Formats: sequence, C-alpha cells, structure tokens
Amino acid sequence: MQELYRKNNRLLLQKLNEKKALIAVHRGTRGGNIIENTIAAFDIAVSLGADLFECDVSMSTDGVLYAFHDGGERRLLGVQNNICTMDSASIDALEYRNSIDLPSGIHVQRLEQVLRHYSGQAQLFNIDRSWDYLQQTVQLVRQFPQVIEQAIIKTPVEDKYLDFFSKAAEPFMYMPIAQSAEDIARVLARSEINTVGIEIIVQHPNDELLSASYLKSLRKQGLFIWVNTLVLSSLPQHMLCGGFDDDKAMQGDPDAAWGTLLARGVNVLHTDWPVQLKQYRDAHFA
Repeated sequence: MQELYRKNNRLLLQKLNEKKALIAVHRGTRGGNIIENTIAAFDIAVSLGADLFECDVSMSTDGVLYAFHDGGERRLLGVQNNICTMDSASIDALEYRNSIDLPSGIHVQRLEQVLRHYSGQAQLFNIDRSWDYLQQTVQLVRQFPQVIEQAIIKTPVEDKYLDFFSKAAEPFMYMPIAQSAEDIARVLARSEINTVGIEIIVQHPNDELLSASYLKSLRKQGLFIWVNTLVLSSLPQHMLCGGFDDDKAMQGDPDAAWGTLLARGVNVLHTDWPVQLKQYRDAHFA
C-alpha cells in the first residue's frame, strides 16, 4: 500500500523536494476581468509562481459540479440565491461581474472543464469544499485517472469522510482540515488513507499546532504542513494562522509572517499574493 501511495504522490513529493515549500493560491489570481475559480485565474496564478491552486466546488440541484465557492453569489454574480439551490441550466445562464461590477462575459465553469484542462499536466491543485458531494466529486475525478496524481482533496475531520477514503479503491491524495492535535491523531490512526498533508487552522500564535517541535514530528512522518496565510476578515473567528498572515507580510514585515511559518516548518503557504511570496520563499531558501 505504501509503495502505491509513493507512486501516486510522486509529483507532489518531487515539487516539495525541489521547492522546499510550496505556494498555494487562493481561488487563483483574480482582478480586472479575470474571475476567481476559473481556468484563466488558475493559469495566471501558475504563471505568477503558484505551485498549486485551490479550486472550490459547489453542486446544482440536478447534480452538476461547478468550480464555485457558494456564498459569493451576490458579489460575483449579482444574484441573491445560493447556486446550490439552482439547477444547472439556471447556473449556466449566469454571468460573472468583474472587479468593477460590470458584466464580464464569463460564465461559471463546471468542475469537469477544470479537470479536463489540467488532466495529465504536471500541475498540482487542491479540490476544496467538495465534502458535501464527495461521492459525485470522486466519480468525476475517476473519469480523468491522471488527476488522481494531481488533485489533493480535503475535508473536515469527521468519521464519514475518513471512512470514505478508507474504502476508496484509488489512492486519492487526502488532506484533513485540523484544528487540534486530536484531529491529527485521529486521521493518522487510519493508515489505509493516503494522507499527504495536514491543513492546520489556528487562531493564536502560540498554538501547539504551530510549534516547531510539533511540526517537525509531522514532517518526519512524510506529511506536508499547509497553513492559510490569506486574510478573509478582521473577525477573530476568521483568523486562520495565528496572525502570521498576508496582511502583515505585505505591509512590511514578511519575516514576522511568512518567515516565522517557514522557520517553524510549514511547507505549504496558501496565499493571495503569489508573486511576493515566491520572491520571499526563494530568497529564504537561497
């Protein structure tokens, strides 16, 4: 089983070995008439230095999967309804609003389009927010077998998700979203799952999950450590990385933000600023 996992994970392991730390971009790079969670946004993120990108997933009432983070309908599409309450014909008819709130000419893309575009490329990506439609997502991934070596699927730490990956015939790369050492121990006890890394969510800078010794112990087990340096809100409950975030880095103190995380052993940083983070990362490991 472990040999199968190593074979399936070779692209991920190669990139971690080459880069020391990977840059993951939040929904792809966006701005102007480039819309988040679209192939254009993902391609541009990669051109700016991303090693992998995040693709969100939502599902229509008739079972079609879309690259879209539900909850953003008013901001992105100018509608009030959650797209998960719409059928695919209604979703396909929607047009994105661009960064100055004008029609973009771009429509919501289906997850199938994204998988087809990247299948077989030497490109890693994270499939996010698919846990409510995990069976449908995996069925779609199976139509593009090479994607199994490219896509990292994540879920919260719940038995139903762990059971799902335990029973899967394919070695899907799995990343749990952990908020405690207990979460992580619970996942790692399931050795039949191809757990490749851990997404750590912390609110406090001295949380044990971000201690150098604890992260070293996880790295020794062959796991990457993913931390979200992006800033979603000023609200405390939305703090994702103990304050070692993009805002601090971009406003003049990258050593106290990105540098602290890298020094402690974090080796995947999820950001909204790939160009600046790449420059910092490359200098850090020079």
